[in-house]
Amino acid sequence: MRVDVKGFQERGHVIVSGLFTDDEVAELRQHYMEMRRDGSFEGDFAGVDAKATDPLKAFPRLIHMHRWDQISLDWMLEPRLEAVFVQLLGKAPLAVQTMLYFKPPGARGQALHQDQYYLRVQPGTCIAAWMALDDCDEENGCLQVVPGSHSLPVLCPEDADTTQSFTDVTVPLSANMQPEPVIMKAGDVFFFNGQLIHGSFPNSSPARFRRALIGHYIDADADQVAHYYHPVLRFDGSTVALDVSEGGGQCGVWVEEDGSEVLEMIDLL
Repeated sequence: MRVDVKGFQERGHVIVSGLFTDDEVAELRQHYMEMRRDGSFEGDFAGVDAKATDPLKAFPRLIHMHRWDQISLDWMLEPRLEAVFVQLLGKAPLAVQTMLYFKPPGARGQALHQDQYYLRVQPGTCIAAWMALDDCDEENGCLQVVPGSHSLPVLCPEDADTTQSFTDVTVPLSANMQPEPVIMKAGDVFFFNGQLIHGSFPNSSPARFRRALIGHYIDADADQVAHYYHPVLRFDGSTVALDVSEGGGQCGVWVEEDGSEVLEMIDLL
């Protein structure tokens, strides 16, 4: 399996097509749908309300499933993911989080953001493996990314439109930046840098889910990460003792200088 390492370095993202088989994807879909039908779990911040008019309250995302679900842990530490990471990064990263997005028909998307804003890895950054459990396109709210934005620092967030996004903050884009859709087949895995600006629009499909299984990982040489992402695991399942990243630091805002937009760094509260 050869991965487009140069493309990843230039754009901040790469798709590895068909990394998981149709049968594996079907089993994972069934597993998580059964898990969701069983009720609430740790990480269900919205709560489960099957009668809710908001689809995301009937199917809220799952977070950190690997801490109590063996199937999720096995996927997060899957050797095929590790092999791709080694090609992209030169070594295996450390594993810190799993997430499952159900995104049923009619669900809102997630405003543009950078994962590093939340993980606060030091030194280095984070990287995600985003696996499609359904075919993903613009109709059912596929990922949207700004290619090359991984070269930017963490940007200061501003208020998001919560009629379109279930999160309430977003990052502003300069005038020459435009998100592009990431079209994927079930079983494809999208690897992207933690600085990359990404998000998604609502699922406008009348009947199609857009389920995705995500793993978040951090630089193997990192010595700290935000408290929410401990414990930290190696791919052999052993734990690594890292320090906790505190808040603060700096983030960038777009300002006009000599007729062009440039980034100015300010303190991040």
